[in-house]
Amino acid sequence: MPSPLSLLRAGPPPPKVALLPDAAFFTRAVAVTAAATPAEAAAQIELALEGLAPFPLSQLYYGWHWRPGSEQALLFAAYRRRFTTEQIAEWQGTELVIPAFGAVLGTSVEPASTVLLTSPESMTAVHWGAHGEPSAVLTRTIDAGASDDERARVKSDLIASLGGSHRVIEPAAAPVPEPAGNDGGFTFRAGELVSRLPATAAAAADVRDKAELAALRAARRRDVVLWRTAVGLAASLVALAAGELALVGGRVWQGTREARVAAQRPVVDKIESVDNLTVKIEELATKRLRPIEMLLQLVGENYERQPADIWFTRVSADATRGLNTIFIEGRTTNAAQVNAYESTLRKLPVIEKVEAPLQAVRGDQAQFTLTATFRAGAFTEPAGQAAPPKPSP
Repeated sequence: MPSPLSLLRAGPPPPKVALLPDAAFFTRAVAVTAAATPAEAAAQIELALEGLAPFPLSQLYYGWHWRPGSEQALLFAAYRRRFTTEQIAEWQGTELVIPAFGAVLGTSVEPASTVLLTSPESMTAVHWGAHGEPSAVLTRTIDAGASDDERARVKSDLIASLGGSHRVIEPAAAPVPEPAGNDGGFTFRAGELVSRLPATAAAAADVRDKAELAALRAARRRDVVLWRTAVGLAASLVALAAGELALVGGRVWQGTREARVAAQRPVVDKIESVDNLTVKIEELATKRLRPIEMLLQLVGENYERQPADIWFTRVSADATRGLNTIFIEGRTTNAAQVNAYESTLRKLPVIEKVEAPLQAVRGDQAQFTLTATFRAGAFTEPAGQAAPPKPSP
């Protein structure tokens, strides 16, 4: 039993092809209109066959070989009753049914060449005309016990009947199909001779009932669609299964991570507690209210910044409203001095923002509220003892 590896090396098997006896068919070269479409060529060839054959088309197995653009086609047909029921039953499951000489019609040879196919019972000559297209096929039956001289005489008669040939090609073996390609065509090899029939040419050469062939091709197209759909569904199921396995693996990985996090949580909590305590100690040391330092900046070391006719009545600072902000309520007998004082404070490098709006004016008395915000880091170093503010009269 061959190993799977050897089967893979061998590649796909050749297509199943039925090659019928050449002697059962008559052949004719028929004219086709120049630049005809495949459908037009088929209609012209079948019309020519109706005029040549003594039987209606429904009683014939027929086909033809025609290349697009050619003005000639080779027609071949056989009476259906020449084939037994057993022979026809053998065609079931085959991809192509043609006469044996049809296997070499796709050969590229020089004009006026003849390919000679020999079997124990017959000898067939396929001749290519001046335009390089198959133009004539002649078959002679031979007794199985015929001598070499008799066979040579039949060969000479065939070549002479074709009007002579510049080249005679005698393949060393009978045509056999080779593995098919992806284009739907067929390739035959007879010794060194290679014949290629494209998918359209092979469909026209198939001699089976044309209606049955159309139904068979439709069924094959449907099977291909169903097969591709099944393959797509199978691939989708595989992808879904892979996704499910990935989810299961992800859950296991996530569970492992969660267990590791839970195991490290006490250490992390301890580190966070130490860090929070450190931050609080730093805030207590550096980030605290400095109302004395801020007031000292507002009045100056020797009260040089505070005008003589401005008195502070209330000073407050609140950590919830900002560590760097101080609030002062005051009064003055000269309202213009408030604006001048506000301008003086804005020029200080430690001041970020200052506002001193008037709250009430009664005669020569005016009340105001001063809000001063200092820049961050303005009091990184502890300030000296500030002088007390000027007392209110």
